[in-house]
Amino acid sequence: HSRVRPPHQERRSVHQPQRERQGRAHGHLRGNLPDPFRAGGPDLVRVGTGAAPGTFAGLCLIGLTAAGGWDDVLAQAEAEGQETAGQAGNVLRQTAYIKSSNPGFGNEFGGGGTLLGNAVALSGDGATLAIGAPYESSGSSGIGGDRDDESVYGAGAVYVYVSNAGTWREQAYVKASNPGLTDNFGYMIALSGDGDTMAVAAPYEASAATGIDGDQSDDSIPQAGAVYVFGRSGETWAQQAYIKASNTGEPGVGDELGDGDQFGFGLALSADGNTLAVGAISEDSAGTGVGADQSDNSALSAGAVYVYSRTGDAWEQQAYIKTSNAGGGDLFGYSVALSADGSVLAATAYDEDGSLAGTNEFQDDEVFGTGALYIFFRDGDTWTQQAYLKPSNSERNDAFGVAVVISADGDTVAGTALDEDGMTTGVNSTPQPDMEINLSTGAVYLFTRDGDGWSEQAYFKASNTGANDTFGARLALSGDGGTLAVGAQLEDSAGQGIDAVQDDDSAQEAGAVYLFSRDGSSWTQSAYVKGSNTEAFDEFGSSLALNGDGTLMAVGARGEDSGATGIDAEQDDNSAFESGAVYLFSRAP
Repeated sequence: HSRVRPPHQERRSVHQPQRERQGRAHGHLRGNLPDPFRAGGPDLVRVGTGAAPGTFAGLCLIGLTAAGGWDDVLAQAEAEGQETAGQAGNVLRQTAYIKSSNPGFGNEFGGGGTLLGNAVALSGDGATLAIGAPYESSGSSGIGGDRDDESVYGAGAVYVYVSNAGTWREQAYVKASNPGLTDNFGYMIALSGDGDTMAVAAPYEASAATGIDGDQSDDSIPQAGAVYVFGRSGETWAQQAYIKASNTGEPGVGDELGDGDQFGFGLALSADGNTLAVGAISEDSAGTGVGADQSDNSALSAGAVYVYSRTGDAWEQQAYIKTSNAGGGDLFGYSVALSADGSVLAATAYDEDGSLAGTNEFQDDEVFGTGALYIFFRDGDTWTQQAYLKPSNSERNDAFGVAVVISADGDTVAGTALDEDGMTTGVNSTPQPDMEINLSTGAVYLFTRDGDGWSEQAYFKASNTGANDTFGARLALSGDGGTLAVGAQLEDSAGQGIDAVQDDDSAQEAGAVYLFSRDGSSWTQSAYVKGSNTEAFDEFGSSLALNGDGTLMAVGARGEDSGATGIDAEQDDNSAFESGAVYLFSRAP
């Protein structure tokens, strides 16, 4: 069945791109993101493809090995009498290239992007990695089933990997308990801090069940959506809960606007694994606030967020959350994030229409598609809305709220305005007014909290801003809020590795990731990251995750085409179209 797209038909082309790949038109984003890790000192630089190796001048260079990994060449620098400033351990390098154990045509392992989820997650300790392949087509169910059964197209799968002293191996192959046609299990993934609890969304699952562990066999509501929670004991994974909304929705045909609430479009899990937040962007209630009337379906695709809590192994719904200014087509719940203890929730409505910029301004409905970010706070079991955030240069159709991330303490939050049009570069540049042409360069805004008050701290643009690069389509934030990774999956540079040449636009939609670091209240870009086998349409950066201290990053490239399997396999075999890949980058604390 077809996907429900944002209801406003004026949405810019970046959400319904007309580009083609290898002659095949596609209705979703294509792009790659470069990696954002880099040592923060002035004496250390990593040089990517296109740079001039051998010129040290007091710098430490990183070279790309034949295997595609990054090796520091401190020995060469030291041999030439150069200073290394003792920062060798702080170098960002690619440490793994991961393919699924059953790559298939169009599986999109590591998939994601605007309208396409975020199919990677890292535990806080960085020892567990979960990767989704939302279009994997095995009809098996549960843990460790038959991977070669291609009987259910787009059922989806999740692969869990664990690390021991930096060496990764696959631990589990996970399927839904009720795999269904185009359910897209693995569309969104969230892990607890210790990696022992995993939540997986299938936003197009079709059961009419409500609540916890209902009837999974009723497929009467296309695109209703479901979330599955799994627990790990030792090496063994098991499904712990099958979670549906308390107001799953009404039967429909699945190809009309508003059919199916798409429960699971947004997903977040607290560090202890005991609080779960789920967004349902096509939920239709016109109610406002926490605990509103769930049976009122008069506001098409207003959206809602559901919060669940766990005691022992038992889950229950704790809250049903609507915004204070719920409106049809707002798509509230598009992206959600939770603080470490689960007491602060950030949730977005990227098609919200408020006209005023700033924080906690009057909530009118005057400017189409500006977007908004809402902060909710939990005291005991009671949730209340704390803040309504808009960018300082909020404008029509900017789509603020396509992605959101939050720090562990809940005091730092960042959100993306994917269709912001400014052509400036760097951090805190002067915003430009809206362009007559829809450039959709993208921008990220970071807010901080002091007491109950929020203020904008930083405005981020890419260092090589380009039209339709989708800067900010995916975000990741370290637990301390001091490291921000920003994906631009449609960026076009052909560079490879860390800090490659940025102005070569010969690899359409190859993708890149930008890393920013905070010192006090000041932010700077610390790295520009590309994959080790950059090619057009790889969409490097389609998914993105950081561990708790920001020293390990996972980057998905859903359009990567290698037919290889496993860890650090052959990268140049392009025999499996859009099978997808994930790249790991690490640095010392």
